[in-house]
Amino acid sequence: MNGRVLDTRSLCPLPTLSRHTLIPIVAYSQCFVAVAATGSFYRPFTGFLPIFFTASVIFFFDGMGNKVVTFTEQQLEDYQDCTFFTRKEILRVFKRFREVNPALVPKRMTENQPHTIVVPLEEIEKLPELKENPFKRRICQVFSHDGSGNLTFEDFLDMMSVFSEAAPRDVKAWYAFRIYDLDDDMYIGRDDLLEATRLLTKGELHPQEREEIVASVLDEADVDGDGRLSFMDFEHVVVRAPDFLSTFHIRV
Repeated sequence: MNGRVLDTRSLCPLPTLSRHTLIPIVAYSQCFVAVAATGSFYRPFTGFLPIFFTASVIFFFDGMGNKVVTFTEQQLEDYQDCTFFTRKEILRVFKRFREVNPALVPKRMTENQPHTIVVPLEEIEKLPELKENPFKRRICQVFSHDGSGNLTFEDFLDMMSVFSEAAPRDVKAWYAFRIYDLDDDMYIGRDDLLEATRLLTKGELHPQEREEIVASVLDEADVDGDGRLSFMDFEHVVVRAPDFLSTFHIRV
C-alpha cells in the first residue's frame, strides 16, 4: 500500500453566488468538491456476491459457483490499517473499481497489481459519483500516485476512504484543501480561486464578477492578509460549515 489515506459524497445543487456571502468558494466546498454521489447520480451496489473469510484469504463466488480469491489476509490487514474501511467495504470498493474496466482489472489481485494496474483518468471520470462534478479531474489528480489522474486500485481505495463516512473532519479538510490548491503550492491563491469559481459556475460569470467574488473570499478568510489561504485559513472556514462532513462523502 502506498501509505496514504483519503475521502467523498453528496449531491448539492449549484449555489447562488453572492459577493457578500462568507467564502463563496470555500463555504460551498461541499457542493463542488463532492457533488455527485447521491440522488440520481448514486447507484447503490446491488446483487453483491457472497463474501467468505478464511484464515489466509478473502474470496467470493462468481456466477458459475467458482471460488475467486481477491486479496490475501495480509493485504486486507494492510488496507484496513491505512484506510477507514472494514474488510467488506474494501471488497466493495474493489468491485466498484473493477466495474470501471473489467477487461483491465482482474478478479484476483496479485501482490503488485493493486499498485501497478492503472485505470485511465478518462474512465474514472465517468463514474456516476464523479461525472457531474466540475472538479472530477482535479480530484483524480490529487489521489493519483503520480499526479496524472490515472488511478491504481490503491489510489482509488485512498480516494474512497477519504470520502467515506468514517473519515474524520481533519482528513477531509486536508484533501479538500488539496483539491482547491490547483497549482500545488500548498496555498489556495487568487488564481486557484478564480479557476474554482469558473468551474463552479460553468464559466457563466464575467471575469470581473469572478474577481469580485475572489476579493470577497480573501477579505473574509485570509486571516494573515498575505493574499492567499493557508490550510489553517481554510480549515477555519470548514469548521464553520456544518454540512461539510455529510456532504464531502461518497457512499460505499
